[in-house]
Amino acid sequence: MEGHEAPLALVDELVGLALREDLGPTGDVTSRLVLPEALTSRARFTAREPLVVAGLSVAGLVYRKIDPRVVFTPLVEPGSLVDRGRALAEVEGPARALFAGERTALNFLQRLSGVATLTRAFADRMKGTRCRLLDTRKTTPGHRVLEKEAVLLGGGVNHRMGLFDGILIKDNHLAAAGGIAVAVRRARSGAHALLRIEVEVDTLAQLEEALALPVDMVLLDNMDVQKLRKAVALRDDRNPRVLLEASGGVTLDSVGAIARTGVDFLSVGALTHSARSVDIGLDAA
Repeated sequence: MEGHEAPLALVDELVGLALREDLGPTGDVTSRLVLPEALTSRARFTAREPLVVAGLSVAGLVYRKIDPRVVFTPLVEPGSLVDRGRALAEVEGPARALFAGERTALNFLQRLSGVATLTRAFADRMKGTRCRLLDTRKTTPGHRVLEKEAVLLGGGVNHRMGLFDGILIKDNHLAAAGGIAVAVRRARSGAHALLRIEVEVDTLAQLEEALALPVDMVLLDNMDVQKLRKAVALRDDRNPRVLLEASGGVTLDSVGAIARTGVDFLSVGALTHSARSVDIGLDAA
């Protein structure tokens, strides 16, 4: 995405949708009936397990949209690794507004901090290598810009934001186009000069063919560690300029060995499609 205007507009729209989903046409009827209108309150969002913090700005936006009188104050920096019991943010204002926004704010905080926390776990196991951790487009529909920001906070690197900002020629493209050479030639002739061209291969023979073509990056799909080492050696010999990305079935147990093969990037769909929401609570201050 170009600049911040589009992502901010998407986030604003997403938060509005989440609030409409929870509050419906009548709002928080329980709080309206139980709590006096003039009552004010203060509470803190608290980590109930160790985690990497993400989503604070979205939680703040939730409360700004509910009631501008609510003051949301972050107490830690985004991307911080915190222990159980650490206060992440404080919220103060009309009690009805605080309770009305609690679940929506927590949903964003728990989900995005979960993505950042899992990303940090993968990144930590890649330390000591030059390999960089990439995310994928396997994101929750509508939440991509937020989840990819959480990946950054966890220590990862964003791959394509969508189909519009990078060229990745995958196996289905190759089959439909008639092979690697013709697909790459067409992409190169019609591509914007700033768009990187990447092609997916799953054999060393395909890699050898790709290295002879004007590609910027090759995705090595579902290759084991031994084959990845051979792929790196082949790249170093034939075309050292080309970057290599390993992908497919990467786990916390295997990520370190894969990173040490010499590939430049390692993409993990699980960062966003399988991250567990972490435990965060809203407690009276």
